[in-house]
Amino acid sequence: MSGFPQNFLWGGATAANQFEGAFLEDGKGWSTADTARFIKENGISMAELLKPTTKADVEFAMNDKEGVYPKRHGIDFYHRYKEDIALFAEMGFKTFRLSISWPRIFPNGDELEPNEAGLAFYDAVFDECLKYDIEPLVTISHYEFPLGLAFKQNGWESRETIEAFERYARVLFNRYKDKVKYWLTFNEINIIGMTGYLSGGILADGEKNMLQAQYQAAHHQFIASALAVKACHEIIPDAQIGCMLARMEAYPETCNPLDVMESVNSDHNNLFYSDVQIRGYYPSYMNKFFRDHNITIKKEAGDDQILREGTVDFMSFSYYMSSIASHKKDGDTTSGNLLSSKKNPYLEASDWGWQIDPVGLRVTLHKLYDRYQVPLFIVENGLGAKDVVEADGSIHDSYRIDYLRSHIEQMEQAIDEGVDLMGYTPWGCIDLVSASTSEMSKRYGFIYVDLDDEGKGSLDRSRKDSFYWYKKVIETNGADLD
Repeated sequence: MSGFPQNFLWGGATAANQFEGAFLEDGKGWSTADTARFIKENGISMAELLKPTTKADVEFAMNDKEGVYPKRHGIDFYHRYKEDIALFAEMGFKTFRLSISWPRIFPNGDELEPNEAGLAFYDAVFDECLKYDIEPLVTISHYEFPLGLAFKQNGWESRETIEAFERYARVLFNRYKDKVKYWLTFNEINIIGMTGYLSGGILADGEKNMLQAQYQAAHHQFIASALAVKACHEIIPDAQIGCMLARMEAYPETCNPLDVMESVNSDHNNLFYSDVQIRGYYPSYMNKFFRDHNITIKKEAGDDQILREGTVDFMSFSYYMSSIASHKKDGDTTSGNLLSSKKNPYLEASDWGWQIDPVGLRVTLHKLYDRYQVPLFIVENGLGAKDVVEADGSIHDSYRIDYLRSHIEQMEQAIDEGVDLMGYTPWGCIDLVSASTSEMSKRYGFIYVDLDDEGKGSLDRSRKDSFYWYKKVIETNGADLD
């Protein structure tokens, strides 16, 4: 095999709402992530995460003095960023994926002037990265929607949110144009079709057709993304800006043509979002879905042209597992990233029931590259597991190394087979709060953080076995995976 290209971007991925902390500090406003509560009894289920959220639910969380809200405190990267970035540099990171907290820059989401303290924080973070020749890969919106806009105009359901987002994006591009060359608009943009609140700030009060609200919000995000792409190209001509999708690879359960058709439908539901952002228009296959669900997308004159002119430079995506597509709804199911699935008898699963499928990553790489013919970037991939700290402080996470090794091997094969792959940033390169369950015990990192599910611990950082393994992978550009 030809191996990884010399400019391959090895690194790791995080999100502001899951590791930054500094809740409401230095002028930061409330976000949707700040209302995510940890529930000790088996954590928060995916159904709980995706259920419609009302204004009363949000106000309860904002005033709750008894509950534990881990994302408000994260792992305190806000105050420990120098220590953490030094550890990333020790591993040899070429890039570091992080997100900017929208309400840290615009506390209510739509102020006319940004919060200087928030901007200065990210200046310091980027400077620290660049000191070690680490390229920042910045997500503009990552599950951290300003509650001010949720209360004021029901979030992304309102077209007015486009203007607020474009202002926010332009402030970032102008401020960091000499420091950031890789950008993503919306993290896992397709989640807006599953839950309106988390990434969209949509409150269920008075909504008679939540799907209508969610897909209208998706349209507004498409327009906002396209305008951000155009602004990025104008302000930072040498930058690249991509989309980001939660990839859901779904195999037909059998060779029954009905199962195969279910797999096709699964791809349509999943890839609709990247089709619009990369191809620049709505695919015709969505027309029937919209009819069947009484959805009417309200467009304004010029929207179609904005989409055509604002296509992204590359496609990034998360990949953790594959799933099963079946026309029958019976059988055992297992958990997964955002969606549950039937169990695949050929695959093992993680502690949380996510099916481990490295070959599925190669399948996805080929499907996406064949479909779009733009560079691909794997910006989330990893194994959530319970780590044990030994008496001497060591953490022997061979299971994590095995998971990552098997996926990197498939990436290398895909590259050898012609896929244009830019880079790889495993998720949660340092332990952080889980997006779905708000747990700390579901750990992904190369770096252990002494913190439990209820926010207790020293916050001390320590290196796992995988830290030294990944350092060797980067040093050899993927040649040594032992």
